[in-house]
Amino acid sequence: MEIESRERFPVVALVSSAGGLDALTRVLAPLPPGFPAAVVALQHTSPTAPAQLADILERRTSLPVQFAHDGDPLVPGQVLVIPPGAHMLIGTDAVVRLIKAGAIPPARPSADLLLCTLAVALGPRAVAVVLTGSGTDGSLGVQAIHAFGGRTLVQDQASSQQYGMPHAAVNAHSPGTPQPLNDIAQNLLALLQP
Repeated sequence: MEIESRERFPVVALVSSAGGLDALTRVLAPLPPGFPAAVVALQHTSPTAPAQLADILERRTSLPVQFAHDGDPLVPGQVLVIPPGAHMLIGTDAVVRLIKAGAIPPARPSADLLLCTLAVALGPRAVAVVLTGSGTDGSLGVQAIHAFGGRTLVQDQASSQQYGMPHAAVNAHSPGTPQPLNDIAQNLLALLQP
């Protein structure tokens, strides 16, 4: 029964690369305590990078932030950060699964892996937010989110440090007009209104 209740809330995946720390901060900072969705934060990083992102983000938002561990349940109002050296998958039981990223790209952690599994696991409860970053990671994932009835928000070029990832997401699936970074938190709140 508990799994069923967990599965009813939305899950927001914030995916980013170059310029992502600022972008993640500016999306998370305005979100209120009691935010009605679980949040997963993905920032491309070297597998050997120090694990600091969760601590940095926790100082910049009122939501609780922690690094994800294999088997963690998704919880509304909580932010899980993907640790260096891992890819995150979302199981149909709304539980996080971490797999070793390995030494060879694709991008690490992979936005495409995260978003595709999120789409399959949660369907219309999945929300992808594609933020600044170079490359095309996430473009397959937004197609999957769309195919399973989820929703996508994309940062606009003017407010992106690098427009590769947002541009690839727009080309893969037209999710509507790309948005200025400073509008994404409010638009996300509006999107999640019952």
